[in-house]
This record gives sequence, structure tokens and C-alpha cells, in this order.
Amino acid sequence: MKQLKNRYIPRLFRAATLVAVMTAPTLALAQAQPEIHTGFQKKEAVRAKSFMISAANPHASRAGYAILKRGGSAVDAAIAAALMLTLVEPQASGIGGGGYMLHWSQTKNALDAYDAAVVAPKAVKPDHFLDSDGDPVKRSKAGFGGRTVGVPGQLRLFAEIHAKHGKLPWQDLFQPTIALAEKGFSVSPRLHKQTHGKRKKFTDPTATSYFLNEDGEAWPVGHRLVNKPLADTLRQVAERGVDAFYTGAIAQDIANAVTNASEHPFPVTAKEIAAYRIKPHAPICTTYRQHRVCGVGPSTTGGLTVAMTLRLLQPFDMAGLGPNSPDAVHLFLEASKLAYADRSQYIGDPDFVPVPIAGLLDHAYLAERAKKIDPASSMGRPSAGLPPMRKAWNHAPNDTPESPSTTHLTAVDKDGNAVSFTTTIGRGFGSGIMTRGFLLNDQLLAFSFRPTKDGDPVANAPAGGKRPRSSMSPTIIFRPDGRVRLVVGSPGGTRIIGYVTKTIVAVLDWNLDIQSAISLPHFAARTRTAELEKGTLATRFAEGLEDKDHPVKVRHLTSGLHGIEIMPDGTLVGGADPRREGIALGG
Repeated sequence: MKQLKNRYIPRLFRAATLVAVMTAPTLALAQAQPEIHTGFQKKEAVRAKSFMISAANPHASRAGYAILKRGGSAVDAAIAAALMLTLVEPQASGIGGGGYMLHWSQTKNALDAYDAAVVAPKAVKPDHFLDSDGDPVKRSKAGFGGRTVGVPGQLRLFAEIHAKHGKLPWQDLFQPTIALAEKGFSVSPRLHKQTHGKRKKFTDPTATSYFLNEDGEAWPVGHRLVNKPLADTLRQVAERGVDAFYTGAIAQDIANAVTNASEHPFPVTAKEIAAYRIKPHAPICTTYRQHRVCGVGPSTTGGLTVAMTLRLLQPFDMAGLGPNSPDAVHLFLEASKLAYADRSQYIGDPDFVPVPIAGLLDHAYLAERAKKIDPASSMGRPSAGLPPMRKAWNHAPNDTPESPSTTHLTAVDKDGNAVSFTTTIGRGFGSGIMTRGFLLNDQLLAFSFRPTKDGDPVANAPAGGKRPRSSMSPTIIFRPDGRVRLVVGSPGGTRIIGYVTKTIVAVLDWNLDIQSAISLPHFAARTRTAELEKGTLATRFAEGLEDKDHPVKVRHLTSGLHGIEIMPDGTLVGGADPRREGIALGG
């Protein structure tokens, strides 16, 4: 891809100057680097007649494909693929973390949303990340160890959804990962680079000996990694059910690993682990271009913020402008900023703060907010609005960075059931603590380090039993006639919302197939800076955006979008992000 033309350089220099003087919360967001960039590999759309899965690693896609080919449900395939990701993509997700899922039941004509986010241990207090002087600790010092670990939710989710929607035996879903963990798998280029970049994070002896050689270096590409402890853990859960993980020796080992961590030990009990429960939710839905767009509600901000962004774009002719227009990109960025402002102010764990869901989705409110978008000029950094139906609210805005090291998978089975599942262990390799063959998350870092701002409480402040805020945005979109059209989601920290929304716009407004929509160069904005994807044609928008007063930053934007579109004739079209190593498979 060609470099920026020389005439762009002065403008980009001015943009860099503007970025350098951003406010502290904005700077914190800017410094939340995307997951390590490992190149861009062109991928073609995959077509199938009956079933399909798209996941972030070929081993995971193959595991899900085999389950679907046997007649398994979308839930069966998603579980098998996600378990495999615990082994082959350990930097991003696993049974030591949590996530959010949407499930569409074709036979029941029902959409269900599940919150399986991690939960803070009871001992967590609002000052969890403050030092002895009452100041936030540096993220570089807080970003690993025991005090970052929340009680994991992934396996509890799998047990519940399998009981409702599974077709194959529970034990069968674990066998592909158990077999590969015992046989060993080859370290991929992406896993090698991720491990190399995070090797200083490994202070836990178990994780160090697994991920690094005796010289403290990442295992080379092609090295065979064997994980018999993980195979044993999964075998116990397969044979004895999910309580084998949440009670007994495994739960006690998790509690011991966190409580006695070599870095930042923090008390958590086996009783707390046993008490973990997922939260079924009514899905968050809105209409966009006559389509019904649905996601998961709080504790994730994703479903609400995707919906708000789309409704803010509703008055504008995005289809007429097309994907090559800097004017369309400008409108997208302005809508994104308005939605992010409300996200920052109002959304947290609804068990702890009143979230004005109905008000944030109110069409009249969003239509009025959309009037703030000037097609000719950037609004800068917007403030949150005043949605209707809001309860007494005195919370301060908060732009806490979130981990980009997450994963997403989608699955559709032969009966038309669909799963959209985003899951994470937090930043790359989570807390760095490894027990029983899997890594524990560091998702408590997604809490605000400051529990108050200017005297007002922050909605996303730490608290025992609370779920940290997330941007994960698993999404399912329905045609005007009610049939499923699109199943999609992405990792990417706070940029997830933008990645997913851009893909939806690309499909619904610009008529791109799902692979082309995923591959489309990224453009994003969360506070005031326009981010353009480095090394792609997105950089051609720099001059036009600067002319509209956007500060511009060119950077790698490493999403991990995976999606399936169901065409009117029932054909399945799958896409996998060229920025990662995943594939779509169907039959």
C-alpha cells in the first residue's frame, strides 16, 4: 500500500500536535494500543448452503465445523470453537475469562442475550486502584497480577446455553481441544509475536515455563506446544459437568493462584467462585434502514452504543455518499463521538448504577442529538446529552481504556439457529497468572481507576460483586421480514463498537458482502481524534477530514471481525478478518 503523499505530512503533523495536548482521559484512550499488528492477509468470502462458523484461529473454526457437520447446534459449535481458542489463542480468551452472547432460536423464534462477564471479588473497594496518597496507580504497574482478576464466567455460560440449545453430548464438545492439547499444536506467527511482545508480563512461574524458553524468549513459530494440564481440566469438566470447575479442587486452585499471586496478590475465595452466575438479558434492539439491529445490554456498553450510533446516522444518506467518500466518513465519526459521550456518562453495571436504557434508545432524543452533526465541520469533543426517562443522575463521565486482546466467533447451524459470541481474558495474556493449564483474566482493569471525578461518582467505579464495563458488541441483524440477515462481532477494546458499526453500515448502506465489509479499511473516533487505519486506503481521507477540523491520527487498527450473512435464498456467506489468522468454514 502506498505511503501518504507528501502534501499530507504538514496536516498530519498539526494533527499530532493537537493529539499531544488532549485532555487526560482522551490521552488514556489514545494510549490503549491495539493488539499487536501482524499484517494483513487478503481473504475471500466463503459460501455454504447449510451451516457455517467463523472464528479467530483455523483450529477453532475446524472444531466448530466438525461439530456442525455432525448435526450439532450453533451453540455446540460455538462452545467447541471457544474451548479450542483457550488452547491456541491464549492471549485473547479462554475459560479463565468471560464475555457476552446473543443466541437466535429459529424454532422458537426467540432472541436471547447473556451476560457472562467476570465479577469483581467481594474484597474489591472503590479505591482498588488508588495508591496510599489517593492517586491512581500507573497502569503499567497495575496491569497484571492478582488484583486484576475477576471471577470467570465463560464455562458457566456454556453449561447453561448447552442445557437449553445443545444437541450433541456435552462431553463431545471438549474432545477436539483435549486431543490437541495432549498432542500439541504449532505456535502460529501471531501467537509468537504476541508472546514476544508481552514476554515481560510473565512473572508467574507456570506461565513463564509454558510460553517462554529457558532463555526467556517466546517459542519460535512452529514450536509444538503441549498443554496436558489444560487437557486434564477440560476432561474433568467434560466428565463431571461445570461444577467440576466452579467447585472443588479447580476452584480452590484458582482462588489460591489469585490470593497468592507473585504480583499484587488479592484475596478471592473458592466460595465466591462457586457463587458465580450468568445474567440472561432482554436484547437491546433498534431499527436501522428498516432492519432490526440487536445486541447485548449493560454491563457491556456495546449493544447500546452500536444502536445509538446507527440511529444518529439514520437521517443521513450514507448509501448515497458511499464508502469512498470523506463526507460519509466524517458523518460516521461524528455520530460515533456523540454515542461514545453518552456511553461514557451513563453506562455501567445496572446492578450498581441506574442505566437509562430506554432514554438512550429514544428515537426522538437521538434525532435531536443528530442535529449536532454538521456535515461541514467537526464538533470537536462532544458532551453527553440529557436522555429522557433518566433517574436522578450525578455520575461523572469516564473513558477507561479496555483491552483489545479479545476474540469473536459466529456460528449458524443447519436449522437456522445463530450465535454471536465475544469473549476475553482482558489484555494480552490476561493477568499473566496460569493455573491448571489456562490463564486468568485481568478484566478488573476495565474499571475506572478513579472512583470519583470533580466530586461526582463514576458509574464504572470498582466494587465487590460488580461487573466491569465492556465494549463487546456481539450483534445479530434481522431483515424487515424478520429473518436473520447478519451475525457479527469483533475484539478491539473500546474500538469494538466502531468496528462493528462500520461493518453494519458497509453491509446495509453500501451493499458490500460480509467479507468486503470486514476487510474495508477502518476509520474510528471515540472522543475527538479521527483514527485512520495505517497502511490502507483509509489514509486518503486524512486531508478531507482535516479540512473539516478533525485532528487525525494514522495507526494500526487491529480488529478481529468475524461474521456470517444469510442471503435471501438461504445461502450463507462468511467473512474473517484479514488482520488476524481466523477463517470461515461452511458446508
